[in-house]
Amino acid sequence: MSDSLIAIRRALVSVSDKTGVVDLADALAKRGVEILSTGGTAAALEEADIPVREVSRHTGFPEIMDGRVKTLHPKIHGGLLARRDSDDHLDALADYGIAPIDLLVSNLYPFEETVRRSADAAAAIENIDIGGVAMIRAAAKNHEFVTVVTDPGDYACLMAELAEYDGCTTPGLRARLAAAAFGRTAAYDAAIAQWFSGNLGDPFPRHYAMAGQLAQTLRYGENPHQSAALYVSEPPRPGAATARQIQGKELSYNNLNDTDAAYELVAEFDAAQPATVIVKHANPCGAACGATLVESYFKALAADPVSAFGGIIAVNRPLDGATAKAIAELFCEVVIAPAVSDEAAEILAGKKNLRVLEAGTLPDPAATGHTVRALSGGFLVQDRDHGRATPQDFKVVTDRAPTDAEMADLDFAWRVAKHVKSNAIVYAKNRAIVGVGAGQMSRVDSARIAAAKADEMGAREGEPAGSRTQGSVVASDAFFPFADGLEAAIAAGATAVIQPGGSVRDDEVIAAANRAGVAMVFTGMRHFRH
Repeated sequence: MSDSLIAIRRALVSVSDKTGVVDLADALAKRGVEILSTGGTAAALEEADIPVREVSRHTGFPEIMDGRVKTLHPKIHGGLLARRDSDDHLDALADYGIAPIDLLVSNLYPFEETVRRSADAAAAIENIDIGGVAMIRAAAKNHEFVTVVTDPGDYACLMAELAEYDGCTTPGLRARLAAAAFGRTAAYDAAIAQWFSGNLGDPFPRHYAMAGQLAQTLRYGENPHQSAALYVSEPPRPGAATARQIQGKELSYNNLNDTDAAYELVAEFDAAQPATVIVKHANPCGAACGATLVESYFKALAADPVSAFGGIIAVNRPLDGATAKAIAELFCEVVIAPAVSDEAAEILAGKKNLRVLEAGTLPDPAATGHTVRALSGGFLVQDRDHGRATPQDFKVVTDRAPTDAEMADLDFAWRVAKHVKSNAIVYAKNRAIVGVGAGQMSRVDSARIAAAKADEMGAREGEPAGSRTQGSVVASDAFFPFADGLEAAIAAGATAVIQPGGSVRDDEVIAAANRAGVAMVFTGMRHFRH
């Protein structure tokens, strides 16, 4: 294996993204590097008066088939793949008149961008790069002797190394760039495979390919002994991973995980109805809608101000000054919004450690896509939980139907319960959480814990016992397997219930609701969240 410096004497420069390529080529030419190029890249370099040799002249073979075949030639791949320490390889170069290529600068046709623009199939197919991928893989395979650059962001480090080592590259740089090159082609092929699977209506193909682009390395993972990093998927989804950080400390793994949970939940509420969600350890401890954003914030905070301390706050419309001023009174870790007004940014700037994120837009709760979870020896893939039952879908199963006010609260509570860890119970009143039971092994325990939590928070404010859940509605993310969970909610004062239904004991549960004069609706849709 070569452990020496390799001089760059000949470079092949062929790029789709031409950012910075003229400056790079100019610097190479001034070092006496011979530059080979193709099509649009060659034209851009010639226009800048940079000496360049067309690949077709170099190979003695013209571009054909609308440019589909131009670099697929032994004079290109032989120049990239020849080992400089092999007499046989060097003899083959001499016998067939192949000039070694020491540097490949190439990025690929914009397949991902083309698909993102919802282009037709023909346009997508034409943007599947063949020659570029083949060259990149060849150069990366032979990185002991060839330098490969696939990202304009790496031009600066290449030029810095050439300056430091008198026109040569080091084995370390070549290896790092080769690793990046293989990562890029793998991600590119993953995007193509996903597109084909989607077009064929085959969500779970024989080989499931996925990729992400490194956004940042993190200080650590869930715990300090775990390392971690953030990757952005393709296509990107609006939210915590893609938001712009306006201010504050570096985001942690747990910050990002909780912020994602908060923003996905708040997106369940259309921006026409101002909403705030407060999350702690991936579960909402507060959520509310209001006439104004600041009203929704105070209603959400009232549910559990103790848990809200050090939590994550998400809003579903641009953050205004009044809401920012209210938030500034609480210690919290992250605030995320579709946009942040200048006034709000100025107010929150006083809390220099607070992370403020501007996401640009809300994620679409109805959007399709997959979620992935690691297992020992594999991973699980499923559709994103984009199901949504609306009041028009609710089926009244009790003698008494919900009132209009109860129906509005049932709709609110159902949207929240979808984002609470199972077994999930959510009490709500006036379109605000009053108690949450999350992640319990027993649904009846969740119902009792949620009511007890509401009582505890009410007592802090001097409210009578049971007043918060009295007249509330209750949502259960899955059916009640026995009547006891429902009876616990009724004992807490709930007057209406929403649940999927489907238990073999549904009749018993409905009978218990009728005896208490409680209204109940079935959604026919479960929202387990483990």
